[in-house]
Amino acid sequence: MRLSAFILENLEPILQAWEDFARSVDTPLPAMDAQALRNHAEYILKAVALDLQSKQTEQQQIDKSHGLGPVAADETAAQSHALTRLTAGFSLDQMVSEYRALRSSILRLWLAEGYAHDDDHIVDMIRFNEAIDQALVESIASYGQAVETTRKTVLGVLGHDLRTPLGAVTLGTDLLKQTEELGSRGKKIISQISTSVQSANQMVNDLLDLARCNLGTGIPVRPQATDLTAVCQSVVDEIAIAHPQAQILFTDTGTITGQFDPSRMAQVFSNLIGNAARHGNPEQPINVTLHGDGTTACFRVQNHGEPIPSSALPSLFDPEGRYSRYPEGAPGVSSGLGLGLFIAAQIVEGHRGQI
Repeated sequence: MRLSAFILENLEPILQAWEDFARSVDTPLPAMDAQALRNHAEYILKAVALDLQSKQTEQQQIDKSHGLGPVAADETAAQSHALTRLTAGFSLDQMVSEYRALRSSILRLWLAEGYAHDDDHIVDMIRFNEAIDQALVESIASYGQAVETTRKTVLGVLGHDLRTPLGAVTLGTDLLKQTEELGSRGKKIISQISTSVQSANQMVNDLLDLARCNLGTGIPVRPQATDLTAVCQSVVDEIAIAHPQAQILFTDTGTITGQFDPSRMAQVFSNLIGNAARHGNPEQPINVTLHGDGTTACFRVQNHGEPIPSSALPSLFDPEGRYSRYPEGAPGVSSGLGLGLFIAAQIVEGHRGQI
């Protein structure tokens, strides 16, 4: 009996083996009934059998082995299966193990009937493995995409919802600062709380900006008539106060005006100059220049110290491959999320510029 016919004629024992294995998988969610454990298994098996029955050229077989098989217009049973398993609490490894068990149980049952003795049956085994691999690839891709979408959504919701309690803490500290009965020690503690809340607020803002980028909406940029030189000077003054040890030399070629988002551009200047102040040699000056030619503006920051390795440059603006000179566990590591350069790049690109 050809393998495709064997699968279709023995759906129930094969599905029972699938159900038994799925039941043995330990997940953090409540146990599922038989229907949930089998979910799309029958449709996956029928798709595999249909694939075995269809004609296939040598080139088509080569394409499938390279992961270039035909792409279905609608969601496949394997893709739907991945989503339901994710919802049921299956890890990616556990879902993959289902396919491994399915492959093993079908071949074991088929071989036990003594069917794999001629060339056609050997071809069936090869094509069966290809079909299972195709379903597995579809499931893995669907599972991964769903996890990534969930992560991005959770990131956005988390960043949004954290603003409310942080706002309440900020308001509370502002009110306490006005209380004369606190004394010097109390005022110092309130000042420390206020500083920590400001840092937390910046992290939340960075999280929201990252979430916007991940979800495809991008960091919002609202251009308006702006004196870019004044924005830069204000940022330089703020950082000079925050880092009194830094020598920041700001050079400009006159007032630069244009259509910019002033708060976002201030964020860019602050991230870049702040990095220079934190990571540079404090005994050497930080040179900040801003000039324009009437149509474009050019901003540059130069500090002194150990250069960033050339190997880190390609991923310097990538939040997943970011470079930091801070060793693990060193002071300052947890002061931010390391998203500054990525967000600066996104804002500049939002202004149709390059960084």
